[in-house]
Amino acid sequence: MFKKILVANRGEIALRVIRACRELDIKSVAVYSEADEKSLHLKLADERICIGPAMSAGSYLNIENIINAAKKVGAAAVHPGYGYLAEKKEFAEACENRGIVFIGPTPENLKLAGDKISAKRIMADAGVAVIESSPGSVTNLDNALGICKKIGYPVMIKASGGGGGRGIRICTDEEMLREEFAIAKAEARAAFGNEELYIEKYIANPRHIEFQILADRSGNIAHLGERECTIQRRYQKLIEESPSPGLTAALREAMGETAIRAATAVKYFNAGTVEFLLDLDDNFYFMEINARIQVEHPVTELTTGIDLVKEQIRLSAGGMLDYSYDDLNRRGWAIECRINAEDPERNFLPSPGTVETYTPPGGFGVRLDTHLYQGYELPIYYDSLIAKLISFDLTRQGAISIMKRALSEFVISPLKTTIPLYRRIMDDPSFRKGDFDTGFIHKFVQEEEEDDD
Repeated sequence: MFKKILVANRGEIALRVIRACRELDIKSVAVYSEADEKSLHLKLADERICIGPAMSAGSYLNIENIINAAKKVGAAAVHPGYGYLAEKKEFAEACENRGIVFIGPTPENLKLAGDKISAKRIMADAGVAVIESSPGSVTNLDNALGICKKIGYPVMIKASGGGGGRGIRICTDEEMLREEFAIAKAEARAAFGNEELYIEKYIANPRHIEFQILADRSGNIAHLGERECTIQRRYQKLIEESPSPGLTAALREAMGETAIRAATAVKYFNAGTVEFLLDLDDNFYFMEINARIQVEHPVTELTTGIDLVKEQIRLSAGGMLDYSYDDLNRRGWAIECRINAEDPERNFLPSPGTVETYTPPGGFGVRLDTHLYQGYELPIYYDSLIAKLISFDLTRQGAISIMKRALSEFVISPLKTTIPLYRRIMDDPSFRKGDFDTGFIHKFVQEEEEDDD
């Protein structure tokens, strides 16, 4: 096992990894930018080291600074968390080249996960159902028009190097495609440094289901069940739960087997998720592989009893995977609400500032992953996610009741947050019945699509 791990991230996920290290009796080193010198993860780590200025490009995205920091403190391994460099094959390669273990998938896995076109081709060859799409990258508008005429509207224009729901535009007809294509190309170039696009058939009113997978270096792969990720805004997940209220036992088994087949096809290693779209007729289609720990991993931990971060570390240290889904003692229901510093009443306008009043929820069935504390000044430079509130009970209705109570206790003032939105959702009859699709949020956020102009 490793003696010291450098945690190449910030916020709640950095805290999550540091706590796992402490329980494994591994020394942890927290990196931080100049804007994060008062962040809570620095107080819990065994060591701390500054890696650059406030802007992420000079700190949390600076591969050389992070590698040099790991070498300076003598860290045997680096945990990237999620976001930032977690899915950059260049970072994983740099770690390996400098004799540092990258706690995550292989560079080959990361390369494929970032190449949506190649990934879909491999899945189709492996017998995994994929959404009808362009056979390769779409280089110009004429090419796009021909493809859309063949597969039919509506379609999605997607950035090949995209992720996290970014780089996606929906076109319902040829006129819209003509308007959106150049914009999508420019956005892809700006956001991902890669203007390559592809087009796929748009599936109306689907559910978004993902399966957690784990794999060791010997090729043993297991899935740990599914997570329901359907409630989203602009393809960014808001609420996740496990298990899914939309799956039958037979469908769960079929999707789980397909997830393992997909992971096997790419010789996957460590933790990741295989993502599917489920249509109204219970047909499911491969979307992508997310090659990292997910924001929503706590709901799987609570329903399986498996610490996914510890498993990541153990597998990276050469540990074997000696269990399968059938061996798990799955029980109960878990729901996660992502608490963002945004104002839902003002089209999710960011709401940074100082946390003057902070009252966290507690009690039976409540888990809170956050780096907040009273007096903490939220930096303006980073993602708006400030906390993950998770409820657990033996039944879904019980988990909803606990979440409602926990949300009513949670005070983060004067920052505006998504807490009021989630309180409304917990009372919604359709949500309580588990009857929703990816358009569900429009019931609560009518201005959802109005700020593109």
